[in-house]
Amino acid sequence: MSDDRKPDSNNNFNPERKPEQLQPSRMGGFPGPGGGSSGRRGPGGGPGAALAAPVEKAKNPKATIRKLVHFLKPKAPYFLAILPLSVLASVFAISAPRIMGLGIDELYKSVKAGAGVYSVNFRYLAMLLVSLFALYAIGALFQFFTAFFMAGLSQSVTMDLRNRLVAKLHRLPIRWFDEHSHGDILSRVTNDLDTVARTLQQGLSELLNAIVSMLGVVIMMLLISPVMTGVSIIILPLSILVTRGIAKRSRPHFIKQQKQLGELNGYAEEMISGHTIIKAFGGEREAVSRFAELDTELKTASRNANFISGLIMPLMHLVNNLAYIMVAVAGGFLASAGRLSLGNIQAFFQYSKQFGQPIVQISQIINVIQSTLAAAERVFEVLEEAEEKPDPETGQFPGQLFGKVEIKNMAFSYNKDKPLIESLDMQVLPGSSVAIVGPTGAGKTTLVNLLMRFYELDAGAILVDGVNITDMKRGSLRSVFGMVLQDTWLFKGSIRDNIAYGKDGAADAEIMQAAMAAQADHFIRTLPDGYDTMLNEEATNISEGQRQLLTIARAFLADPAILILDEATSSVDSRTEILIQKAMKEILKNRTSFIIAHRLSTIRDADIILVMDKGRIIEKGSHEELLAADGFYASLYRSQFA
Repeated sequence: MSDDRKPDSNNNFNPERKPEQLQPSRMGGFPGPGGGSSGRRGPGGGPGAALAAPVEKAKNPKATIRKLVHFLKPKAPYFLAILPLSVLASVFAISAPRIMGLGIDELYKSVKAGAGVYSVNFRYLAMLLVSLFALYAIGALFQFFTAFFMAGLSQSVTMDLRNRLVAKLHRLPIRWFDEHSHGDILSRVTNDLDTVARTLQQGLSELLNAIVSMLGVVIMMLLISPVMTGVSIIILPLSILVTRGIAKRSRPHFIKQQKQLGELNGYAEEMISGHTIIKAFGGEREAVSRFAELDTELKTASRNANFISGLIMPLMHLVNNLAYIMVAVAGGFLASAGRLSLGNIQAFFQYSKQFGQPIVQISQIINVIQSTLAAAERVFEVLEEAEEKPDPETGQFPGQLFGKVEIKNMAFSYNKDKPLIESLDMQVLPGSSVAIVGPTGAGKTTLVNLLMRFYELDAGAILVDGVNITDMKRGSLRSVFGMVLQDTWLFKGSIRDNIAYGKDGAADAEIMQAAMAAQADHFIRTLPDGYDTMLNEEATNISEGQRQLLTIARAFLADPAILILDEATSSVDSRTEILIQKAMKEILKNRTSFIIAHRLSTIRDADIILVMDKGRIIEKGSHEELLAADGFYASLYRSQFA
């Protein structure tokens, strides 16, 4: 089986692949500890709820800002285009009050002379009006281009950040997914990224416009009256103190809001995926009650965050109105002394209002930035997680695959304080069928997960055809294995595409041959569209047994050197199981296989049966040998067939 059918050698994200194809195994879902798959969470406070992180204190926002700035560095050309456009848009808008002041002075001069309207220079006023119209029109044009480039910047950054986040997810160890609920992960990829995107597109543009406008207004105010400008700026430190005080108190609440949103999404995902079980056990009331509790916690966190941050607006309006009163008093004294014309006073009042608007605007943006920093922290937390141990640069690969597997003094534990597998030794000859049985939690599925290198060993080594799996690239190693899990994984698409997922470029004849070998061809042809029948997102439009048959057909098509079957026939009826067993005998010829089974009737013909308990192999032999030994296996067998 060629390696080009797998993810690249570094197991990196390929943006050209469909999202539904981005899985670490061709054959099934994400294997998790203790058997089965970690892809499905149980309803009613499953792993997502149990592992939800408690609300943390606010981290250093400066560190998050530095990370965002570092991430934005490659987008410098966008900023170089946006900055002059924003400056020009503000300059044209700021110039308008000054021109209006000139018009008022012209009218006041005529009124003061007592000559009436006949002495007014209407040509001069018309020129001022045309100038005003041109200023507003050109300013609006520059604002349009600023918004255009800012939208391009925000979406480009968001796309890069999303691609990097998804690529990171596929480089994280399976253990990380076991410790985070799917809803929380989805919240980081969607809600948190959307929050960052909105701030980049709207908040960043508004912040830039506010800063440029404030600087321009100050310059124009200084040109009119330095004294009145000083009176206006006196109030600025108070504005800064109000903004900083509210921002400091609202930041922890915004972080809590994002945390609660992730937990709520996680629980919602559990309820939706487990709605059948919830109804079967009458757990609707408890599920709704638990959701209401989480929703109430989110409402409380959001209310506190938005209430505290919402205080900025009324307080800033109060501060600005105080400044306006002081400016009006100062302007009255200067006008009475003849040091300012009526037009300049009118222009200064407008600039005074404009000076307050950027401050209020910046205060609002700071409010939004609190939520953005909380969201960005959660995104960067994922990007900074420890990745899988890197592949060797020149990974070894067996020249010819025979399927020999050796395990030497292997040790592994999910929790370092509770060893699961200790000092395990085993040798599997090429072409052998190895059945693994034992009670729940004995380490059966863990063993095959270690073979696929979904987890790293604590000690010892696993060799495939004499090559240590740590000396092989993960993509190369996993191309050796085919896997069929108890929990099926099918993506939204046609039945043909789901089977063809086992082999890139598979021909229709190969797909149908694999389906026939898996005893799936008959039921596929009874469907209205046959192999072109579309499966929904959960593949609930076919039965669970039919889903299992499709994953077995996918494994047949992959034609791996080593086949792993983890309770692969548990979801099919007895008649179908017999047919699959016949097909299995054919595909397992001259092929190494590991079969995990609880129903001992399915593994009688295995070459060797390993009986595991508490991470150790306690018995080993053929079916007849183990029955004759009258040990743990014999007791287990009699309990099923008494």
